[in-house]
Amino acid sequence: VKVPIDLQRSLVDTQINDRSDTFRKDFFPYATISEWNDWKWQLKNRIHSQKELERIVALSGDEIEGIRRHKGSLPLCITPYYASLIDRDDPEQAIRRSVIPVSAEFLKGPGEADDPLEEDKHSPVHGIVHRYPDRVLFLVTNFCSTYCRYCTRSRMIGIDGKNNFNMSHWNEAIAYIEQTPTIRDVLISGGDPLTLPDEQLSWLLSRLRRIPHIELLRIGTKVPVVLPQRITGTLIRILRRYHPLWMSIH
Repeated sequence: VKVPIDLQRSLVDTQINDRSDTFRKDFFPYATISEWNDWKWQLKNRIHSQKELERIVALSGDEIEGIRRHKGSLPLCITPYYASLIDRDDPEQAIRRSVIPVSAEFLKGPGEADDPLEEDKHSPVHGIVHRYPDRVLFLVTNFCSTYCRYCTRSRMIGIDGKNNFNMSHWNEAIAYIEQTPTIRDVLISGGDPLTLPDEQLSWLLSRLRRIPHIELLRIGTKVPVVLPQRITGTLIRILRRYHPLWMSIH
């Protein structure tokens, strides 16, 4: 039986597992299940301060120090959904360690670089990293729904300024790819490209698909893990148009 699109949408809007529902009722009681399942609501209600986080977890002294010492890029930001998976009492839980700063984050050892992969050195135009002849990394945003403390681009993620990306940067990057026929593989990353609006993501994929020498399109993302509400029927239909398409889950 084919379920009408409107009914499919209503079923998704009302589905929630017990753990998420308990968390929603405890910490976001004003949010309906439909709002909880809306990825834009999740982004709007991200946890980004010590005060907000203390409602949810019993912060350790080390975590408090890490949050207070932070400044600049890679801010504290966690979607409500992902926060629902954090263990309240165990500061060593893997999920918790990956998203809450600790003081060791600010230690820098001998030989440790801000740009450990030397991406800036291999960037011919803004947003492109071209280290290998046949492939490029195409950075399209510096925004993520949840910031991982181990991010290799921590120097540039999550802040306004010179590392922002706009249509002009995208066009410049695409022009470079078009003018470099040795490139056959494009990895779209950021930030997280799946945080872009559907229209912008579709435009990017369509422009890259029009380049004859591009054989592989990949998307690097953590959205399916930290913001599963983003995986909508509309997004799936957009991605389906541009197959073959690969997705690397960070």
